[in-house]
Amino acid sequence: MHIIIAPDSYKGSVSALGVADAIGRGILRVFPDAQVFKAPMADGGEGTVEALVAATDGEILHESVIGPLGEAVTAHWGVLGDGQTAVIEMASASGLPLVPKEKRDPRITTTYGTGQLMKAALDRGLRKMIIGIGGSATNDGGSGMATALGVRFLDSAGKQLSPGGAALAQLAEIDLQKVDARLKDAEVTVACDVDNPLCGPKGASAVYGPQKGATPEMVKELDAALKNFSEFARRATGKDMAEYPGAGAAGGLGAGLLFFTNALLRPGVEIVIEATGLNSLTQTVDLVITGEGATDFQTAFGKAPVGVAGVAKKHGKPVVCLSGSLGPGAEDVLQHGIDAIMSVVPRPMSLEECMKNGEALLEQAAERLARLLRTGMKLSKN
Repeated sequence: MHIIIAPDSYKGSVSALGVADAIGRGILRVFPDAQVFKAPMADGGEGTVEALVAATDGEILHESVIGPLGEAVTAHWGVLGDGQTAVIEMASASGLPLVPKEKRDPRITTTYGTGQLMKAALDRGLRKMIIGIGGSATNDGGSGMATALGVRFLDSAGKQLSPGGAALAQLAEIDLQKVDARLKDAEVTVACDVDNPLCGPKGASAVYGPQKGATPEMVKELDAALKNFSEFARRATGKDMAEYPGAGAAGGLGAGLLFFTNALLRPGVEIVIEATGLNSLTQTVDLVITGEGATDFQTAFGKAPVGVAGVAKKHGKPVVCLSGSLGPGAEDVLQHGIDAIMSVVPRPMSLEECMKNGEALLEQAAERLARLLRTGMKLSKN
């Protein structure tokens, strides 16, 4: 039996590679002679660097950068196995987990550290970048990122704006004279899995601001600030990106990358599928196992398990999804190429206990799945 294991991470509990390893151990307990191939997945958020570096035999690096609240943080990024492509997770430098709940205020958080990671890649001579923009703590339209790369955001008195989204309400000029010239030759691919515009009821502030700490009043303030930002960015760059699908991703970082780099936005799982060679691997296997921390109605909208299933179905391969939990609408994935779904949780337990014991639960669930498969194989023979 040949099996490919291509899961996303169980965020906050087990990395995508850790999930694949645990599932593999459970399968091999029942089918010790099985050939197991591992292809960790990601969708542009947490785990994107690890998944792409592992898939290409690359290298993970660490950089001290400015975090979302202006403090120093150590962020990780990677160089793919080709030695020419950087892979960056904005969440590592500017992500929500870096901000304690009591300090979350998207009016002041900045993407400056993400820009510093991009600069580190340029300094290393890399001119290709893959940037995952999931999991942000910010709502600054990518102005912090752009500032780190030489763009100046000025008020009516010609003074540099303070960091954060709220300050963009005072924006009166964008100066591109000192922007890093190396960006002109940089090929920037942005892993983005949402299609929100920058502003309005479906924009960055309204949809994602509340989970970053924004009150209804803050949402209005931030939305107006981003609208002001988009107008001056349009004038400075000649690009009209405010309504571009994905411009509102990561608090408008999608728009910032579109305005100030030659960025192309693509679904994150597509990027990882290409890098892992999942399409060719899947042609020769008997079964595909995927998974994620929580499967619900959102999974059907292009998350990693459905992306994996799409590849598997091109080759007529069955797909099982092992998930940490099954929420409302989880059964929707059965209409998108997944043949069976299964929670790894065997009994009632707290979220804290589940997350603490993620690898053990995965291994046990994979063993149960394998025993069911073996039973089905016996029935088929009979």
